[in-house]
Amino acid sequence: MVLGGWLALSHAVCVTAPSCSLDEPFLLAELKPGRPQQYDWKASCETWSVAFSPDGTWFAWSQGHCIVKLIPWPLEEADLSCKASERKTRGIKADVRGGGGSKEKMLECGQIVWGLAFSPWPQSGAKERDGLPAPGRSCLILATGLNDGQIKVWEVQTGRLLFNLSGHLDVVRDLSFAPNGSLILVSASRDKTLRIWDLSRDGASKQVQVLSGHRQWVYCCSISPDCSMLCSAAGEKSAFLWSMRSYTLIRKLEGHQSSVVSCDFSPDSALLVTASYDTCVIMWDPYTGEQLRMLRHVPLPPALDYGGDIHASSLRSVCFSPEGLYLATVADDRLLRIWDLELRTPVAFAPMTNGLCCVYFPHGGFIATGTRDGHVQFWSAPKVLSSLKHLCRKALRTFLTTYQVLALPIPKKMKEFLTYRTF
Repeated sequence: MVLGGWLALSHAVCVTAPSCSLDEPFLLAELKPGRPQQYDWKASCETWSVAFSPDGTWFAWSQGHCIVKLIPWPLEEADLSCKASERKTRGIKADVRGGGGSKEKMLECGQIVWGLAFSPWPQSGAKERDGLPAPGRSCLILATGLNDGQIKVWEVQTGRLLFNLSGHLDVVRDLSFAPNGSLILVSASRDKTLRIWDLSRDGASKQVQVLSGHRQWVYCCSISPDCSMLCSAAGEKSAFLWSMRSYTLIRKLEGHQSSVVSCDFSPDSALLVTASYDTCVIMWDPYTGEQLRMLRHVPLPPALDYGGDIHASSLRSVCFSPEGLYLATVADDRLLRIWDLELRTPVAFAPMTNGLCCVYFPHGGFIATGTRDGHVQFWSAPKVLSSLKHLCRKALRTFLTTYQVLALPIPKKMKEFLTYRTF
């Protein structure tokens, strides 16, 4: 059997060739907003969300003061590929005009911006509706979640406002597009609901479903890469897992001791991580609801203690690396951590102040973080050539659920490996 032979090969051969040493992340560039405007709201100057477009050509930054900045990537004159020793010994001037003829854009949203999400490239053959550019024009779309409950959707290349989505009664805290190009958008709000939108529909019919059940503000939402599941995190000790096919609750994931504030799926949809104010990240099997491991943010050894108040380790954000072998976390102890999942420990630390969010560059090598000061920082991150074993597991788990793996006629140890029970 071809599948069995492939599995046997992947289980027997371990080819791992890290393309870089796991040095401490260092700051590659930092962008700061201009002169602050005067607003009464505390959150008006904070960067609650940053995002890269799926193809890695644009970066969006909610820089505070009701403004989103769209920046072509890579940053012009920011030599992000220079040697590590050169980066550490000289500053990097970040001119954000970008290359390739694209220019940065300022989106005046009129309200404090809390959530950002790029769409995948729209599917070919769709028709232009409600001002939505025809997909044949190779456009990107950016959704912005606002303080008044509105969602504004923009065309990235032109900076043109396409339409508003109304329905939420409070802050739209987070947004997530389905990665399959279907233009399905999920929004999470302080009104304790999630809403499902289909941007390919006409007019008011864009709202597809309202998901209720949370008793607190909904902080975060994440759609699995295979588009079958949705995870939502609110100010509660449990995260909710929903079906993206029936829009019904599958299960509650219980294990945290305080509010869950961030969640993310692995690139193959086989793992889910949740981060909480209890200072822990929990890794789950989303298909079975089993808790696979817990990553604790404990005080660092004195040599790595970058400042006082190190025990205030409440987590703010967690995200998977593009190949699925690392996690990045931002916590209130003023540290960015990079975790190796196989070691179950952080392998690198970087000092940062007032971090709120983090996201990996889609092709690896960089992490972007947002701060309470309205700044965005770009950090180096390990770029790793995955082992043959991991590549095979990732390819299989992209289309096989945990239950389907367990039903395969293969050895128990191989099943444990494919279901992430061995590392």
